Amino acid sequence: MELLQRTTRQVTVTPAGETLLRDARVALDAVSAAARRARNVGSDQPLLRVAIKADFDAGLLPSILEAYKAEAEALPVDLLFGTRGAQVPALHDGRADVAILPLPYDDSGVDWEPLLTEPRLLAVAATDPLARNSRLRLADLAGRLLPDGSPAELGEAAPPPAHRRTDRPGVDLAMILNLAELGETVFFAPLSVAQRHIRPGIAYRAVEDLGPSTLTVAWPAVSRSPAVASFVRVAAQVAAMIYRENSGLPAAGSDAGGVTDPLVITEAGPSKRAKAARP
Repeated sequence: MELLQRTTRQVTVTPAGETLLRDARVALDAVSAAARRARNVGSDQPLLRVAIKADFDAGLLPSILEAYKAEAEALPVDLLFGTRGAQVPALHDGRADVAILPLPYDDSGVDWEPLLTEPRLLAVAATDPLARNSRLRLADLAGRLLPDGSPAELGEAAPPPAHRRTDRPGVDLAMILNLAELGETVFFAPLSVAQRHIRPGIAYRAVEDLGPSTLTVAWPAVSRSPAVASFVRVAAQVAAMIYRENSGLPAAGSDAGGVTDPLVITEAGPSKRAKAARP
């Protein structure tokens, strides 16, 4: 099997060599991730490392952490905050044991369970003509861009292509909202995020054909950690409890900073890909 082709001027990799190189990189990454996980488990004080994007927990995280403490398999929790798109790579490379994040994302190599599904609202500058409408459609957003540079009228229907950026380095939710307030971008905010971030320069408006946001708990498919399994179970229980408590809440009035839609948080249906983490 020839891996390299040599001439007097250059050396090139054959198709067989490219395949071997690609698979070798995958194997090395897996070994590196396993080593990270082993170092954590074998340390004097092992941790449960939870990857999350700040404010993208639908308000569930405090209750999940409190309930998790009572579990027999519980470990001290280390929260790893990152920008959008950072959570799944942290699961892959062994920096995180579990993640709380919204769909969509590339779930190759991870298992996940849905927690809650909630509406998304358009966050737009209060001075934008769009803010004059109580309800919109995606087609009305033509010409506006999302924080990742994609056209808003597409509605983030799928995970972004590999060549397209997600969040620019260092750009967090506060910066995104500032950009929206200045009219530089628009943003699709889960209802729980909109309710936490009321500001006079931003209007939140319903978009009739914009899909909802589903929050999930995810973990590496290779995980057999009792601590991970316990966290996943507790997260699902807390989400179900919050759903039952909030299912009858009254509408949030239009005077609530432009949040005109009722608080509608619905239980997500079971995922066909989701599996229970087990030891």
